[in-house]
Amino acid sequence: MKIVIAPDSFKESLTAIQVADSIEKGFRTIFPDADIIKIPMADGGEGTVKSLVDVTNGTIIEKTVTGPLGKPVQAFFGLLGNGKTAVIEMAAASGLHLVPADKRNPLVTTTRGTGELIKAALEQGVEHIIIGLGGSATNDGGAGMARALGAKLLDGKGNEIGEGGGSLDQLATIDVSGLDPRLKFVKIEAACDVDNPLTGEGGASAIFGPQKGATPEMVRKLDKNLSHFAKIIEKDLGKSIAEVPGAGAAGGIGGGLLAFLSAELKKGIDIVIEATNLYEHVKNAALVITGEGKIDAQTMYGKTPIGVARTAKKYGVPVIAIAGNVARDSDIVLEQGIDAVFSIVPGVVPLTDAIEHAAEYVERLSKNIASLFKIAYGREV
Repeated sequence: MKIVIAPDSFKESLTAIQVADSIEKGFRTIFPDADIIKIPMADGGEGTVKSLVDVTNGTIIEKTVTGPLGKPVQAFFGLLGNGKTAVIEMAAASGLHLVPADKRNPLVTTTRGTGELIKAALEQGVEHIIIGLGGSATNDGGAGMARALGAKLLDGKGNEIGEGGGSLDQLATIDVSGLDPRLKFVKIEAACDVDNPLTGEGGASAIFGPQKGATPEMVRKLDKNLSHFAKIIEKDLGKSIAEVPGAGAAGGIGGGLLAFLSAELKKGIDIVIEATNLYEHVKNAALVITGEGKIDAQTMYGKTPIGVARTAKKYGVPVIAIAGNVARDSDIVLEQGIDAVFSIVPGVVPLTDAIEHAAEYVERLSKNIASLFKIAYGREV
């Protein structure tokens, strides 16, 4: 019997591979000879690099880059086992967690470090780069990223403008003649699970700016500056990005990736499913088990369990999902290919206990699921 185990991480508790290992232990108790395939998953956000590196026997590469405030930070990216694909989480270089709460100011924060990670990936000779968007401290439309890769953003006097979204109103000309030539030969995909345009009421500044420290006045300035940025991009690069769904992701870097790197914006889980070759693995499976830290109505929107379930259902394979927290509104996921949902927690326990003993609880629940599965089949497998 073939069983595919494809969970996301349980944030602040277990990585995706740790969850998969615990599920396997529980199932091995009942099905010691089963063909168990473990595929640690992610949805493009935090943990995506670790999951894809784990599943492909890749490598984590550390790199000192420019942080959001212009100071050096220690970041990382993943080189997958094929040696040709790099995975980057932009938050590793340009994340909000890198900026103290009292210094958060999207007028000055930059995505330059993300561009430096992309350049470091190019140094590895990769042919494919996956970039996870989200968790950024920035609102510069990817301007810093583009400059790190060789683009020049010049004011009316031919001088480089300053860093951050607050300087984009000074932009007069974009010169991409010095853009790293290796980018032309690399496929770039951005994991983007929002459809916000670059500007306007639903744009990067209005929706995401406040959580990065922007006051209402700053939001208005940032939005105006991104609008100006988009106009200069259209003038000098011939690309219209302002209204593209997803252009407003991560402070507008979605738009910057479209404009400067001709990237493709895709749902994170779809990118991970493709990178892990999940379709081939589930094709002949008897059961698929997935999960994440919390399953609720929000799981519907691009989260790992739904992506895994929809993949499995293409082949008629039953899917069970597990979670640390199963919310009251979780039944909606049963309409999207998940056949049953279970909480790993054995009773009313403190959160600290649930986190500390998560691996044990996952293993115990998995053993019970395996026992039930054996009864349902009515035979030894």
